[in-house]
Amino acid sequence: MNPIKKLLGQTAIYGLPSILGRLLNYLLVPLHTKVIDPEKYGVVSELYAWVAFLIVILTFGMETSFFKFLHEKEDREEVFRNSFLTVIGINIAFFAIMIFFNQNIADAMLYSDHNEYIILLITIVCIDAVTSLPLAKLRAEEKAVKFATIQFTSIGVNILLNVILIGFVVDRSNPEEAVFFILIANLLSSLVKPVMLYKDFLYLKWTYNVELAKEMLKYAAPLVIAGFAGIINETIDRILLKHVTHASGHSIEYSMIQVGIYSACYKLAMLVTILLQAYRYAAEPFFFAQAKNQDKNKVYIKVMNYFIAMVCVVFLLVTLNIDIFKHFISKESYWVGLSVVPVLLLGNIFLGIYYNQSIWYKLSGQTKFGAYIAIGGASLTIIINLLFIPKYGYTACAWATMIVYGAQMVASYLLGQKYYPIKYNLRKFAVYLGSSLLLFWISTWFSFEPGGIVKFFFNNFLLLLFVGLFWFLEDPLKNFKKG
Repeated sequence: MNPIKKLLGQTAIYGLPSILGRLLNYLLVPLHTKVIDPEKYGVVSELYAWVAFLIVILTFGMETSFFKFLHEKEDREEVFRNSFLTVIGINIAFFAIMIFFNQNIADAMLYSDHNEYIILLITIVCIDAVTSLPLAKLRAEEKAVKFATIQFTSIGVNILLNVILIGFVVDRSNPEEAVFFILIANLLSSLVKPVMLYKDFLYLKWTYNVELAKEMLKYAAPLVIAGFAGIINETIDRILLKHVTHASGHSIEYSMIQVGIYSACYKLAMLVTILLQAYRYAAEPFFFAQAKNQDKNKVYIKVMNYFIAMVCVVFLLVTLNIDIFKHFISKESYWVGLSVVPVLLLGNIFLGIYYNQSIWYKLSGQTKFGAYIAIGGASLTIIINLLFIPKYGYTACAWATMIVYGAQMVASYLLGQKYYPIKYNLRKFAVYLGSSLLLFWISTWFSFEPGGIVKFFFNNFLLLLFVGLFWFLEDPLKNFKKG
């Protein structure tokens, strides 16, 4: 079967729950921004920024390690069991420590009166981390229906509870209650996963291969560092935005409003992230499976071409129709931050390209380079934000994201060409990215009425021009017929 067609099929199967789930959660943005003011929306955004950090630590790279060792070891069940028990052990220890120190943590995060936020947060993240391995096992076994059912059920429960609790139950004069209800909805929806995966917990054999565990942990450790540093690039800006603006003399209320505006506008850049998340579910096992294919490099090159074109389409779709997409944010008080959306979208394109390139150090076992690149990016993220947030606020956060992801993309390419050469088609990369930026720039030349029908048709004509360019250069129907 044509490997590109297979990857697209797997992306659709395994990514569909992620795409629809994120899109449905995306549709919660109008509800949340209608009921919750920017200040309390900033609280929610900061809390979930911490979730992203914690999930990297608490899964400890075991998903990727599981996929790699699954293809190298004869006893596949032992590989799963070791991965699963490692994650369970880490989470039990973490949960006990966090519960004991929950008030101290709340004080440090400036939520002294709301230590319940901390308790709910750590419970959610531990449940999600522990269930990540059984879900990875379903992907490895290609049990797509069960995987999708579990994900959809959890997502559905979360959305339903949000609609009920935020739409009808919450006391709108008490904004703290809305934050609490969002966390409760997330907790109950997360519990759906272990309930539906109960057999993996009930029939788990508590036998641990220490030598295998050492091998897996050694492989995973650099990935954890890389993942943690990567999350710094992705989410530390919201945390720094709060603390740096507050330290610069602004009130905590002002700081949280800035976080809320930035986070709401960041949601509009998340369509690329949604696409990337769906793609990643299928891509990681796909890339490892192609490792023994003699034509693997040709496959990787073709995948990169299609991926860049795909994310550029999303970039143009959002930026050229920002007058429509902005209405997902219900209150106009958030719209002041819309100028950061194109910058964030471009940054996420660079992230997607970097992720595609990262297969070179995973396949070659040189995961230390992933850690080096991510640490460098994290350091640059922190430096740019600390230097420029006091003057430019959340605009500095957006530009830091784009600059860092661009730097990581370049660094990964240069190192990859030295240690695991894949001759990517840089000409097509330049054509796709350059033409999408040019078309966006052309759209800004004309002073059409904002939200008018002429502007809508003109901008989407530009989008169709890009799609036509892709079709001309790739001829995807011809390529698919070959498989």
